[in-house]
Amino acid sequence: MKEKLEAFTRLLEIMDELREKCPWDKEQTFESLRKLTIEETYELADAILNNDLNSIKKELGDLMLHIVFYAKIGSEKNAFDMADVLNSINEKLIYRHPHVFGDVDVANSREVEQNWETLKLKEKGGNKRVLEGVPAAMPALIKANRIQEKVSGVGFDWEYKEQVWDKVKEEINELSVEIDQVDQDKIEGEFGDLFFAMVNAARLYGIDPETALERTNLKFMKRFNYLESETLQKGIDLKQMSLAEMDVIWDEAKRLERL
Repeated sequence: MKEKLEAFTRLLEIMDELREKCPWDKEQTFESLRKLTIEETYELADAILNNDLNSIKKELGDLMLHIVFYAKIGSEKNAFDMADVLNSINEKLIYRHPHVFGDVDVANSREVEQNWETLKLKEKGGNKRVLEGVPAAMPALIKANRIQEKVSGVGFDWEYKEQVWDKVKEEINELSVEIDQVDQDKIEGEFGDLFFAMVNAARLYGIDPETALERTNLKFMKRFNYLESETLQKGIDLKQMSLAEMDVIWDEAKRLERL
């Protein structure tokens, strides 16, 4: 513990010095750091997907720097400092884990999630709405999953997870109807409903939809890059190939993945 505290103290001291002496660091604001923080978050997400532990360590350090940076700017504004940030999260964790720090009993992690959402609603005198706190700028796929997690936390959910497939089929049928009607606006709406239902299904089966889709993105890119490389080596232009010819190389890429 002493070693960890010393390392954290050193980071705080380094930030103080950077803010005082570095021209770039002195110019930064909450707003200027925002886009960089988002970038660092995505870099951490990539490292996690790649199961690159060394990169995860480094990206966590970059994110920690941003947290310390924001806290430093907050202290300069006499709004909050690092101690306030840490005390705030400490108090929140204790309050929202009464099954650990209090006398509440829970049977499983599902009940923990439900208690968490219920306690969040009580934090502002019961006036806080369930979907408050879902960032407007959050990517749509992640937002859909978070919305569903939040409403599920207050009991708005399927009784049995298998029931979600009836909803998925219903949305597919409704999409098919609108496609036949050739109404672009309604087609878009039904695609959205279908995506939302599929995100719901993923959640109910313990799958993170963002991670699942990104795995497929990476898989597709790997196979297509193989297809492109093979054709370049043979001096063939992809645009001149038939789909059947491409499929042969595509299937070869799939077979190599299984080796």
